[in-house]
Amino acid sequence: MTRIRLLVMNAALGPLDYRAPHGVEVEPGSVVVAPLGPRQVLGIVWEAERLPAETVGDNRLRPILQVLPVPPLPAPLRRLIEWTADYYCASMAQVARMALSSAAALQGGRSMTEYRLVESEAPQRLTTQRKQALERLPGAQGTLRELAELAGVSDAVLRGMVNQGLMEAVQVDLDRPYQQADPEHDVPDLSEGQQAAADRFVDAVRDGGFTPFLLDGVTGSGKTETYFEAVAEAMLLGKQVLVLLPEIALTENFLRRFEARFGVAPILWHSSLKSAERRRAWRAVAHGSAQVVVGARSALFLPYAALGLIVVDEAHEVSFKQDDGVRYNARDVAVIRARFEQIPVILASATPALESMQLAEAGVYQKIYLPSRFGGATLPDIHIIDLTQHQPERNHWISPPLVEALHDRLAKGEQSLLFLNRRGYAPLTLCRQCGHRFQCKACSAWLVEHRLSRRLACHHCGYEEPMPTACPECGTPDCLVACGPGVERIADEVREILPEARIAVVTSDTLNSPEKIGEFVAAAEAKMIDVIVGTQLVTKGYHFPELTLVGVIDADLGLEGGDLRAGERTYQQIAQVAGRAGRGEKPGEVLIQTRAPSAPVIAALASGDRDAFYAAEAEGRRHACAPPFGRWAAIIVSSEDEAEARDAARMIGGTRPSLDDVAVLGPAPAPMALLRGRYRYRLLINARRSAQLQAVIRQWLGDLKFPPGVRVGIDIDPYSFV
Repeated sequence: MTRIRLLVMNAALGPLDYRAPHGVEVEPGSVVVAPLGPRQVLGIVWEAERLPAETVGDNRLRPILQVLPVPPLPAPLRRLIEWTADYYCASMAQVARMALSSAAALQGGRSMTEYRLVESEAPQRLTTQRKQALERLPGAQGTLRELAELAGVSDAVLRGMVNQGLMEAVQVDLDRPYQQADPEHDVPDLSEGQQAAADRFVDAVRDGGFTPFLLDGVTGSGKTETYFEAVAEAMLLGKQVLVLLPEIALTENFLRRFEARFGVAPILWHSSLKSAERRRAWRAVAHGSAQVVVGARSALFLPYAALGLIVVDEAHEVSFKQDDGVRYNARDVAVIRARFEQIPVILASATPALESMQLAEAGVYQKIYLPSRFGGATLPDIHIIDLTQHQPERNHWISPPLVEALHDRLAKGEQSLLFLNRRGYAPLTLCRQCGHRFQCKACSAWLVEHRLSRRLACHHCGYEEPMPTACPECGTPDCLVACGPGVERIADEVREILPEARIAVVTSDTLNSPEKIGEFVAAAEAKMIDVIVGTQLVTKGYHFPELTLVGVIDADLGLEGGDLRAGERTYQQIAQVAGRAGRGEKPGEVLIQTRAPSAPVIAALASGDRDAFYAAEAEGRRHACAPPFGRWAAIIVSSEDEAEARDAARMIGGTRPSLDDVAVLGPAPAPMALLRGRYRYRLLINARRSAQLQAVIRQWLGDLKFPPGVRVGIDIDPYSFV
């Protein structure tokens, strides 16, 4: 009899022992189905010595029901699951579920029916909806539901077209192979600095072994082209590559550059993929036929058969940090996965995180620096506009010097970009008669006016309501006042200043699909846009040679509130958006509007002295025992009952450990005290590097009992403090 230990996908159950039926071979990492009472559960076979469990007699062991037809999860991935669960104080089941993120992929080879238009002359008499489908679906193939969504008609319309012979069924192999990329398709001519960096990356891929690199290069220095040579080398060696991007908005531009270099697009992995696409990608990764995967942070836990290189692009981005569930930082976990896989990892950024800079200085990371732009382009000139000296007109937010610069660029036929990291038209709407402020019903946050969609929206929970014509409190009509600017309001101001300008508003609301992102990029490159007004979505990844002016509307916005990394994040964001200017032959200019020109971050941006800013920021962190010189962790307590949340938080605070190297602050109501209908309290832990922080937290919270309605979340190395 073969006893096996399962990590089952239910954190409340813990590990369970089963036996393998006679003649059935299982090995660590095998994905199996096992009985549990009258139900069936999914589990992963694990090494018993690494997963302690209550001992059960042989006579009580039940046999597993099925070994699923997928390769066993490799040992490096199993070690990563263990490490992630331990470091981020999560259950192993929670982490393992991320590795089995496509339920359909766990089944064997399958085919499905898709549909496409028949190439024949359409009948003379057609309904309006069928005509619309015929106009929108040429060249498209998919399920009826997918095609109906694409055509803007109902499923029933398409079923009628199938019965009429206007559409035909096609059997599709769900495991059909992807086109193979060619590492020698279009090899670029690199600069001397790029070639030296690429050679080091290629040598590391060829030699194997864990080698973490920090690729630190100014915006426009050609970092992507440089690490593409390492990607090519991995392909030549038959190895797989993972490229992590912080958000889907960057994917479209990256895909075009990848396809130009390697002949075909890479395999995508992100939350917007259809179920069939996720299944196909997961199985290609697990069987080793997927050459290069480009994805969001969840791609880090896919079961790669032969991983040879990991690249984390825009590695400073805070969106690599998961803010619910398993609260992991993909940048850090990528380095750990590379260590378990014994492969190189490249962290690429024009504005690296302070933690990465310190590890490079300590010699843990190998730092490679690209100090100049590719092809002779120069870095833009940066000027500060003191808003106390150059005030915009009343109810306007663009200062006279920036207005003048916009006029100048339009006259020259060049493009401008205005940056404000605030979606919508205005962050607050109130009644001038009674003072009523529109607030979210489920969050302690104001509703943001979105004039383009004529709605008020909460940016925290997604609640929306139509824009009223009268105050709901006092009933007065036409009395609502928009307070403060969002990008939509700035765009209106630009239309007033430059009525002939062609303007694009670029936010996650307007560019909410790869298709729309592609349309925007094509329009900008074709010079069909004069002024881009956008949020942080436009701060990275885009290359528009005719864009010569960047205006930062409110550089002080990111310094407000309780963000303990506010200075660093503001510097990174503004430096990144400044890097969009002057990337072609024409020189660029950046105008930064601020009311605090003497603030260290603003002064550093003006002088271009990044090293001095990082040195001052590091000294402040060292003094405060903040990362990377100390440790932070947060405990977030929430409940739909405010008293219940408060009492649970006080119980946690009342049993805090008394240790020399650990300080606990709080509990206190969270800055976002109500979120998605749950009242929230927070505790912040500040520990020295010597402290066994995770062990302290587990011992502290392990014996406490909470009411069923209370949730207690642990956030190691937090980036959000709301």
